[in-house]
Amino acid sequence: MSVRNLEPKEMWNHFADLNAVPRPSKKEERVIQFMIDFGKSLGLETKTDAIQNVIIKKPASPGMENRKTVILQSHLDMVHQKNADTVFDFDTQGIEMIVEGDWVRANGTTLGADNGIGVATIMAVLASDTIQHPAIEAMFTIDEETGMTGAMQLDGSNFKGEILLNLDTEDDDELSIGCAGGIDTNTKYTYAEETVEAGSVHLTISIRGLLGGHSGMDIDKGRGNANKLMNRILYHLLSLHQFQLISIDGGSLRNAIPRESTVVIAIAKDDLKAVKTSISEISEILKHEYKTIEQALVIAVEEKGAGGKAVAHEDMIKIVNVLYAVPNGVFRMSPDIEGLVETSSSLARVIVADGNFVTQSLQRSSVESTKADVANAVRTAFETAGVAVVQTGDYPGWQPNPNSEILTLMHQLYVKRFNEEPQIKACHAGLECGILGKHLPGVDMISFGPNIRAAHSPDEKVQISSVQKFWGFFLEVLQQTPVK
Repeated sequence: MSVRNLEPKEMWNHFADLNAVPRPSKKEERVIQFMIDFGKSLGLETKTDAIQNVIIKKPASPGMENRKTVILQSHLDMVHQKNADTVFDFDTQGIEMIVEGDWVRANGTTLGADNGIGVATIMAVLASDTIQHPAIEAMFTIDEETGMTGAMQLDGSNFKGEILLNLDTEDDDELSIGCAGGIDTNTKYTYAEETVEAGSVHLTISIRGLLGGHSGMDIDKGRGNANKLMNRILYHLLSLHQFQLISIDGGSLRNAIPRESTVVIAIAKDDLKAVKTSISEISEILKHEYKTIEQALVIAVEEKGAGGKAVAHEDMIKIVNVLYAVPNGVFRMSPDIEGLVETSSSLARVIVADGNFVTQSLQRSSVESTKADVANAVRTAFETAGVAVVQTGDYPGWQPNPNSEILTLMHQLYVKRFNEEPQIKACHAGLECGILGKHLPGVDMISFGPNIRAAHSPDEKVQISSVQKFWGFFLEVLQQTPVK
């Protein structure tokens, strides 16, 4: 079945159109033009601000003119990640979608439901002649996934709305009223190189099959981090054998828990059997530790790899030790909101190649002081080893407002419609609302959306029945928007 045949057709068709347009973060030119053309084709006021966020405005439906203007907001970019064995060019190909039971997923790549479902929902409202709604200011931001640049540089003067609905939450029973802020820690160290010893055998060690996922929403689920697991293998080998490190290539994106890592080492031919045995031993330990969660974990060893220089021994020790020392995972749980991760860090990317050791990590917290604390912990771990650190992209969290008017309305509507209580919570992801609130002071904000699983990974999928639930609820919220 094609996604275009799913209900609600108006939303799914816009999602299919959107997913035909390549839209990686920082390369959004095509999707920006796509949205401009869409708005103008409807005869609606359409513009971009200086940073290229797209703004489309639509007057209220007849009889709804006395309602508060609503800002509908989603981000245009998507995470581009694929499985290692998937042949796909994100720069030229549209996402290949598959309907599987009650879920829509992609063929070996991220799906783009984060935040494409939100974008398509707004498009459906803008294009409709039948949906009842107040005046709409549609805000399509850019570069959310790699720095929230669009939100950071938003021109708030383009908006008069009093309510903002962010459609970037991934559980359909959740009303989000707060989120974590974040900061990127990027490091670089130039290591000394040495010649690979003559007669050495190259071994490639690879980790794959981990669940990965969103480094905010999934950081508390106990999933394996490929960079940290690979480093444990190297640390174990260092205690037992002589070898040379040729390269490391671990992780993919700054905001995704790394699923895969590949290391190439060189060893003496006579030590080959013993080294393989040691790798097998530590691999079994890791698999046992993660057997409940990471059932598809694969740690493979192959006699392949050639050429290149090795990392000088002293620098290899330094690299392995600092990767072991750097904090990763949950740093602190919230003492105020049960079950909420307050502060975390994720070691997302590790590269050792061509004389450079480079890492990327992302620290998150809903409390500014503990965000600084974990960022300092990561910084000092690297700086103690002489590694240069640059911290960028600092963005604020979103302070919850339990007395919000739109929260009260949506809470009541949810209970009446579904005969159950919604989860009213803050999340550990970096929603744009915290930043948008600085540009739109006094705007009443809330975030909600359908069930999306494994965002930022090739396992990403969105639930069809949940989209239908979300769509009906969303339309009712628009119809019941408070009067001015």
